[in-house]
Amino acid sequence: MSDLPKVRWGIIATGLISSWFVEDLVFDWPEKKVEHVVQAIGSSNLEKGQAFAKKHCPKQSPSVYSSYEEVYRDADVDIVYIGTPHGVHYRDCMAAISAGKNILCEKAFTLNAKQSQEVFNAAREKNVYVAEAMWLRHRPLFTELRRLLHEEKIIGDVFRVFADFALGIDVATRPSTSRYRDLNLGAGSLLDIGVYSLTWTRMALTGNGSDQSEKPRIVAAQSHEAGIEETTSAILQYPSTGRQGIVTSTTKAPGSPGQVFAVIHGTNGYVEVEGRMPSAPESFTVWKRPQGNPDHALFPREQCQGKKYDFPPLGRGFVYEAEHTALDILERRKESRTMPWAETIYMMEIMDEIRRQGNTVYPGE
Repeated sequence: MSDLPKVRWGIIATGLISSWFVEDLVFDWPEKKVEHVVQAIGSSNLEKGQAFAKKHCPKQSPSVYSSYEEVYRDADVDIVYIGTPHGVHYRDCMAAISAGKNILCEKAFTLNAKQSQEVFNAAREKNVYVAEAMWLRHRPLFTELRRLLHEEKIIGDVFRVFADFALGIDVATRPSTSRYRDLNLGAGSLLDIGVYSLTWTRMALTGNGSDQSEKPRIVAAQSHEAGIEETTSAILQYPSTGRQGIVTSTTKAPGSPGQVFAVIHGTNGYVEVEGRMPSAPESFTVWKRPQGNPDHALFPREQCQGKKYDFPPLGRGFVYEAEHTALDILERRKESRTMPWAETIYMMEIMDEIRRQGNTVYPGE
């Protein structure tokens, strides 16, 4: 038996993202500080839930329910992981909070900042923990790059960032009930994948994200097909520093595994970030300007000082997020140290403005 403290999870929904998260909950790695127990699984179909449990956590024996509400009522569940489409996150968060449950809810946290604020207000009243599951921010690569950029100033002063997320999804051929087609489920590239481009840009331009006082100026455009936003481009500029970020996302073009998806420019060099996709980075390379003052503006790679930092995958990459969240629960925190409420609101407000300029509206807004 493990001597580690236990945190018991309830899993809401049995789709792909929930399967990945559960596989990492039961993943055994030597540095973990918490024993994660899959206590309960909620599905719209009992047989589907049982098959999910058998496949993804075969060494555990969770209770399987045919409704989410039964998970919320399970007294043995310490925290609920919500893996439903973001269009129903507000509904599911409010129901879990009403039952007094702690929550880790997938990104994008809700459809807009207003919904997010209402969820946090309800959580405050019920005195429960709520956090947005932005797994990227928990990754060691992300935190180390942030430290190098803003503490060591490894490329001098950052002044520009480009970040892109491209997925090849033929939205037009998806059924109307698909989360890629149904506006009620939050269909669109920005909330689904563009939030990662925005997260890279936010970190590179502003550091640890603890300061929400300055909002960037935003110029944005979005393109739609069949009423669904499929491509987003936005420029963010922070007035106090002049730093600019170019944020793009699309579901119309596939990305290439191992490709560079983010470039961060500083006064003394630049950084290229690469990996399977922007949500699952695997390495970054720091390129420093050559010494002296060459007459030409382009510097061949062989003249630059390049250093690559590799971060081999651990599980599917959710282990860090699960571990940090469980430690928050054990310490009786009500907000995540990595993704506090104010930061979720900040990011949602930026996406609200991008959607306003891009004419993307969801039902009920």
